[in-house]
Order: sequence, then structure tokens, then C-alpha cells
Amino acid sequence: MKSLVIFKQFFHDVRRQKLRTLLTTFGIIWGTAATIILVAFGNGLYIHQEKQFLGLGERLVIVWGGKTALPYKGLPKGRWVRFTDDDIDMLKREIPEITMASPEYAGMGMLTYGKKTVSQNVIGVKPEWGAVRNMIPEAGGRFLDEIDLDYRKRVIFLGTDIRTDLFGEGIDPVGKYVTLRGTPFLVVGVLKQKDQNSSYRGRDTRKVYIPYTTFKTMWGHTHPENMIYQVADPARSKRVEAEVFKVLGRKYSFDPKDEQALWIWDTNDSLGEWRPFFEGFRIFLGIIGVFTLIVGGIGTANIMYVVVKERTREIGVKMAMGATRAHIMFQIIVESLLITAIGGFFGFFIAKFFEKAFPLLKLGEYVGDPVISPNTVFVAIAIIGSIGLIAGFFPARRAARLNPVEALKA
Repeated sequence: MKSLVIFKQFFHDVRRQKLRTLLTTFGIIWGTAATIILVAFGNGLYIHQEKQFLGLGERLVIVWGGKTALPYKGLPKGRWVRFTDDDIDMLKREIPEITMASPEYAGMGMLTYGKKTVSQNVIGVKPEWGAVRNMIPEAGGRFLDEIDLDYRKRVIFLGTDIRTDLFGEGIDPVGKYVTLRGTPFLVVGVLKQKDQNSSYRGRDTRKVYIPYTTFKTMWGHTHPENMIYQVADPARSKRVEAEVFKVLGRKYSFDPKDEQALWIWDTNDSLGEWRPFFEGFRIFLGIIGVFTLIVGGIGTANIMYVVVKERTREIGVKMAMGATRAHIMFQIIVESLLITAIGGFFGFFIAKFFEKAFPLLKLGEYVGDPVISPNTVFVAIAIIGSIGLIAGFFPARRAARLNPVEALKA
């Protein structure tokens, strides 16, 4: 019964102050929508950038042989370190934290299909390389496998752009033959289009991939250009790197502390460097939204002060009839919470509509599509509830402190 009275009083006040209530509610709506949308954009940008960075590979470390800068056990400095295929198995055997690894050979080759010829980077790798580097094939195709490697098969995996250059749009090249350096190769797969904002030797979509055993036979290379490996736990990546220096240092006789002996790009470090930036950016956007919401809360507080002033005599009558201060405060606070709740609901609806409609603009590849996470919603509800409570508390306290006699004279 008490709740029904409060609701009736609330709607009575709304009818009396339509414009003022509408503007106040709009402030909450705008603040809620702005807060959620800004944070959603921050989430979307973060996810987009992380997806692009991980296009290079997850938990990936790339190692190049360098030139020793320190003398070691009587050997002079200035010696080049050149890897062999056996180094891969040695690293996996002696460093359990390395889950997958592969040598990487690189060269240029003329690739022909029909009357079309392109000159592209040809990469010779193990099947594990595809898993580490996120080389996901389009439906109906595959990456290289162990049988291709063992039998030195002439099979090839095409980058997305190479497929388009040779075959055009709408044609599935899987099962067709292309000519690489005058030798026919069977196309076994095509790279699925992926976002990628970092690379070495160019984007993956502009390369073709063959078994490294086949590459060595055709190009005559005996040393890989570099190696890649994947760590089980990115947090232990630095420890693994130190172990790599020790293991390869024993084999190639260089000081494990000689940082010039190996050139290492640990993508886990790069990922760790930009993540705090985007976390801070998301927090910054959220703070802007919260301040916008606070402005709406100030408007709610103002209208509740007006309500208290206009209902001073009514409050005096209630107090004279036995209404407690707690009852008076409760009524005012509930009305404030109702205003913020209604504004919050419509603000969330607008933000959700924006989240669904934004992808239609096709701007996601530049800034990412906004993502409203459950955490964002929970935080927004908590903030809106707090603002509604605070906006109603102080006017309610003023109402509860009114002197009944003076209130009746108002």
C-alpha cells in the first residue's frame, strides 16, 4: 500500500512538472547512453587492436641469428650464428615451456596460373608454424601437414591477396595447380582473411607457404632465415628467452649474456606494452561518461529540491498526522531513484541500439565495433543507482528536517 502511494505521488509530480522532469530524465538518458557507448567504443577498439596484433601469432617469439659481441672461451667476437633444422628439436627437448617451434626459410619465386604471373615471397615452414602464426585456412582447405613435410610434397598454401591476384574473386583455387619456379604445385589451402597490424617481411596475405623440406630442395638453402617458437605461459617468456640463450650458447659457443648473438622479437613484450595504454584509454572514456552522468544527477537533485519546496505544506500535514522523518525521506529518495531508473533504462536501450547499428557503417576495420560488456552494464547500474540515491538523499534530508508548524504555514 505504501509503495502504491509513492508511485501515485511520483506520477502526480511528473504531471505537474512535465518539462522539468523530461529534461532531467533526458540528462540521465544522455549520461547513461554516453557512458555505455564510450566504454563500449573503448572495449571495441581494445579488442580490434588485440585481434590485429594477434594476427601475427599468439605467444609468439621470433629468433634470428646475430653476430657475437663478446669473446668466449678463447673464441673471438664477431662470429655469425647460423641456425640448423636440428635446433628446433633441441630447443623443444631442453626447454619444456616451448610448446611449438618451426624453422623459417624465405626466398622469392615466380608464381604462375594460366596467363597470370606474380613474384612473391615464398616461405618454407613446418606445419606447427601455421598454428603458431594463426594461419587459419578458408573452408575446404588446409595448411601444410607432416606428410607434406616427410615426403617433400609440392603443395602450396596461398595468402589471401595472392589468391585474388592469380584467380580473381569467387574462384576456389583448392585442388588446382600453380607453377612455382617452373614446378607444378597443388594448392591445398588459402589463408582466411585476417586482421594484422604487425609483421616481418610483409603481411601474411602477400606470401605463399610450402614445406620447408621442399623449399630446401628447390632453393638449396641449408640454414633457416630464422626460427619461431610459442611459449606455454607468456608470463614466463623472459625466462624461456634466457634458456634459449643458454641452450644455443652451448651449441654455438657464445656467451649466454651476449645479447647480440641472437636477435629476439618477443611479441609478448609488445602486447604487454600497449595493453596498459588501451586499458587507460578505456578508463579515460569511462570517466568522461561518468562525469556526463553526474551532470544528469545534479539535474535530478535540483528537481527533487523543487519537489520538496512545492510540497512543503503537504509534508507538514503528513508530519502533523504522525509521519516519521524516515518515511518522508524514503518517499523522496524513491522518487529520485525512479527518475534515474527510467532514464537509465532508456539510456541503455539507446546504447544497445547503437551497438547493433554501428557495424552497418562498415567502420569496424578502422576503429573496431563497440562492445557492451556485462561488466560495463553492472558498473553503469551501480553508478546510476548511486547517483539516484545521492540526488534524492540531500533533498530528502531537507524535507525530513522541516519543522511541521513552519511547514504548515508555507
